[in-house]
Amino acid sequence: MNFAELRAAIKNSIDLDFQVASSRLQTTIFGLDRADILPLVVEIGIIPEDIKHDSTEEKLYTKVSDILLAKSLSEMNLEVAVLTQRSDSADIIAQSRYHGYSLVGDAKTFRLSRTAKNAKDFKVVSMAQWKGDCDYSVLVCPYYQYPKSVSTIYKEALDHNVSLFSWEYLYMLLKEGVTESPSCNLRELFNQSAIIANATTVVNAKANFLQQQNVNIADIINMPRSRFDDYLKEIVKILVERGNAEIGYYESEQQRVKRLSREDAINELLKCLKLDNKISTIKQFIEQIQK
Repeated sequence: MNFAELRAAIKNSIDLDFQVASSRLQTTIFGLDRADILPLVVEIGIIPEDIKHDSTEEKLYTKVSDILLAKSLSEMNLEVAVLTQRSDSADIIAQSRYHGYSLVGDAKTFRLSRTAKNAKDFKVVSMAQWKGDCDYSVLVCPYYQYPKSVSTIYKEALDHNVSLFSWEYLYMLLKEGVTESPSCNLRELFNQSAIIANATTVVNAKANFLQQQNVNIADIINMPRSRFDDYLKEIVKILVERGNAEIGYYESEQQRVKRLSREDAINELLKCLKLDNKISTIKQFIEQIQK
């Protein structure tokens, strides 16, 4: 399955009950082998620009990201379950078959057009709270969407031992065939924030530590650092292609809008402004307080 086929599967499910659609998509994805999910893992962190905000399609897309996270960890030989709660909880829970640790995971996806992401978008503190009785809390976000230099999220991750993982890390681990076994304990992959916190001064607590984490992860899986960097370069090429495709969507939209008649253009503007919805909401409020 390639990314376009995954998009089609999601789009074909939007008229179904959400839980039914989620279950069917999970069955499809868990039926894929490791090689099949690699192109999906590398692109799932980007929400396509043609998906409407807050639409059923967007909700299913984010659910599929949860499922792909679970499938990826399953391929690494962890026992995994996708959680069904829609908010205020982690997305997945996993545990080692051999080494006695467990984790919760939260999959993050962003639009490339989204700017000025702040700490609350990453929900690091919430991840710490959602950990419950598990040993680790793992945030899986597009690597290049993490703040580049200084951010509160790095301090929060160090303070609460929340792993700032990424789809790119998962891609590397899957492509390298990394799996847990009685002789291979992957615990330290998810414990990086605690390890890095021990060597971080208070004054540097908000500094981006991903470069050090990259070095540590490469060492854990015995990967030469040059090979790790080559993987990132490979992924950058894929993401640049994807970015250009998203630009192409907006350029086609620009041309479509320019061809609209005056009446059609006004109707489209009114639809975008959601004025009817806002009027309806205010009317409902007035009706409620007059009862």
